[in-house]
Amino acid sequence: MESLLSHRLIVVTGKGGVGKTTVAAAIGLVASRRGRRTMVAEVARRTDVAGALDAARPEGGEQEAELAPGLFHVSVDPELALEEYLRDQLPSPAAALLTRSRVFGLLAAATPGLRELLTVGKLWELAQLDRRTPGAEPYDLVIVDAPATGHGVAVLSAPRAFAGAAHSGPVARQARAIHATLSDPALTALVAVARAEELAVTETLALQAALRERLDAELDAVVVNALEPDRFTPAEAHRLAGQPAQGAVQQALAAHRRATRQRAQLGRLTRATGHRALRLHAQALPAPDLEALADELGEQLP
Repeated sequence: MESLLSHRLIVVTGKGGVGKTTVAAAIGLVASRRGRRTMVAEVARRTDVAGALDAARPEGGEQEAELAPGLFHVSVDPELALEEYLRDQLPSPAAALLTRSRVFGLLAAATPGLRELLTVGKLWELAQLDRRTPGAEPYDLVIVDAPATGHGVAVLSAPRAFAGAAHSGPVARQARAIHATLSDPALTALVAVARAEELAVTETLALQAALRERLDAELDAVVVNALEPDRFTPAEAHRLAGQPAQGAVQQALAAHRRATRQRAQLGRLTRATGHRALRLHAQALPAPDLEALADELGEQLP
């Protein structure tokens, strides 16, 4: 966890609705503040990161664009990734013919997992120092706002599956190179975002098991979002609970009880993953203060 920002690639995933997009954007903001040329990449034409940063983006967001000083964004479209791959691998006339045809729809229908492979292939390309895209500058760090847990694992494990199925040829060679990067803990950090709630913690532990089985990789960090602050000591809470009911006091006690339940789930998560969690406190979800979250994360990341 201490060297999280020293990786080439950080993949952020987690159960839907836990705030992973906001966390990915906040990590990107921390990195760019420290002088790193940082890309935050989304998939499937999503531009949620741009919204979190309150930055306007053309519909689709397929072009790499700077949203804030040193902080860039792109939304990866597998169809465009295929076109880019064909232009790189084939002579120009053949590539032009294929990209104008219905090749992607036909290939995607006939090849399960192709969309995931093309998506992760483009993410891998973004993280290369010597990029395939003509004229593209390299990034110091690429942060991926990956799909939610199940689909996220499918995207990350696609290169390994294709390499095993193809055995030889350019697709197999590239799939092996991508898998080698994703499973190398010196290059890629895998970050799970969770809420300190039973269902989200259970899904995070299932994510950890799936990454071990399907990617030969381990979680590098866990970010626990929307924690209630500690309000009272146990003795203070006990004394206040015996006082006559007062609206503000009872509300504070209810928040204290929520915080106590969260701490229990946080302890469960920490013991099971072996990681000290990065902690983010409630920031008026679902519209958090991204600058404040980046401040809080920055204090925890050396």
